[in-house]
Amino acid sequence: MSSPLLEQLIEALRVLPGVGQKSAQRMAYHVLERERAGGQRLADALAAAVDRIGNCERCRDFSETPVCPTCSSATRDVHQLCVVETPADRLAIEQATGYRGLYYVLQGRLSPLDGIGPAELGLDRLASRLAEGEVSELIVATNPTVEGEATAHYLGQLARQYKVRPSRPTHGVPLGGELEYVDRGTLSHAFGSRSEMS
Repeated sequence: MSSPLLEQLIEALRVLPGVGQKSAQRMAYHVLERERAGGQRLADALAAAVDRIGNCERCRDFSETPVCPTCSSATRDVHQLCVVETPADRLAIEQATGYRGLYYVLQGRLSPLDGIGPAELGLDRLASRLAEGEVSELIVATNPTVEGEATAHYLGQLARQYKVRPSRPTHGVPLGGELEYVDRGTLSHAFGSRSEMS
């Protein structure tokens, strides 16, 4: 009979993507057998992050402040707004390209079967930003999946309502792939050769 605390730890570790019962058990045993100090650092960092990291009021990316450093930077091009599905996608573009515009993080993609519609993605807030008149190009960098393409189509129509030119990264991003996992060279090329959406 194992400890209830150990069972709670194993179950808690299963919240991570790709971690099943056996992996969680291995991680829990490793922390308790060999890495108690590292486990404490992990627990402290996780508690602080969950407590203090929220979403930027402008772009919805993760931020410790009401407006993230990217949105508050005076060096970014306010005329370009890149829409991505996740903070990981934003980071991939930031690291792989020379893009100097601003971002809008959907925190998902349209998926009516899962109950995710425009309201859940904050598209009313995006529409308000487009209505401000500063943005001239909306770069739609959703993943090339069925849901990502449906989201891109919706965003293209939204951009046109506000006389904003929608564009989409092309060449090299594989259909059905995830931006987070595309290598830097491919992503840089795709982002540099984006085309206007039809």
